[in-house]
Amino acid sequence: MTDLRLTSWNINSVRLRMPRVADFIAREKPDILCLQEIKCREAEYPLKAFEEAGLPYVEIAGQKGMHGVAIGSRYPLERLETPDFCIREEARAISVRVAGVEVHNLYVPAGGDEPDPTINDKFAHKLEFLARMEKTYSARSNDSQPLIVVGDINVAPREHDVWSHKQLLKVVSHTPIETQAVDRILKEGGFADIARVKHEDKEKLYSWWSYRAKDWEKSNRGRRLDHIWANRAATPLTDPASYEIHKDDRGGEKPSDHAPVTINLKSAV
Repeated sequence: MTDLRLTSWNINSVRLRMPRVADFIAREKPDILCLQEIKCREAEYPLKAFEEAGLPYVEIAGQKGMHGVAIGSRYPLERLETPDFCIREEARAISVRVAGVEVHNLYVPAGGDEPDPTINDKFAHKLEFLARMEKTYSARSNDSQPLIVVGDINVAPREHDVWSHKQLLKVVSHTPIETQAVDRILKEGGFADIARVKHEDKEKLYSWWSYRAKDWEKSNRGRRLDHIWANRAATPLTDPASYEIHKDDRGGEKPSDHAPVTINLKSAV
């Protein structure tokens, strides 16, 4: 078995923030880096910069100017068929196998502002995406293939995954219909929510802080939107104690509004 370090990060434009990405790779040394919201087409992706940073194997699902997901790795990647979660022509999911572990990198739709699918088609789209995740992963609940699901799920499912549970119950990302959908995915899919394996439910955990907050760190009005889940076959390979939210990477010059999240695990081969 090989020791692996896996990071998930909504980078909010990989080309704009490639210097930040390169710095993170040099400092934290992830073996597998899953990015969301890369905001570029495959041909525009900074492949050379990733190779120079030590992640020469890259798989991309890109889109012009928006969405998009990618995975960079120190080890060879086998591209897999991506589950059909998105009902629109949007690049929001990519699947690979690396070192015997299947990795799904997802960028779930944010859902707009109004948490009512009858008047907000963006929210309806989000709920459909989550429903398709539940259907796919529940069918694989007893799968012997180690599976790690990561990404910007755009849902903060627990009470202390948001700065104010009471005030955000009617705010998209923490409404009961969304949090219950994620709960079902975790339960029916047999997933461990790695962050909450390490940290008790009563502990506040955030991975996203709005750009609208000028002093985001002081106000600390965050949400835990970025996730790492392990299925039953993958959970024994993970080291929950190593789970980390790299909050410092939310600061500095031209940051993403998301912090990277990282876990150490063993290969399956």
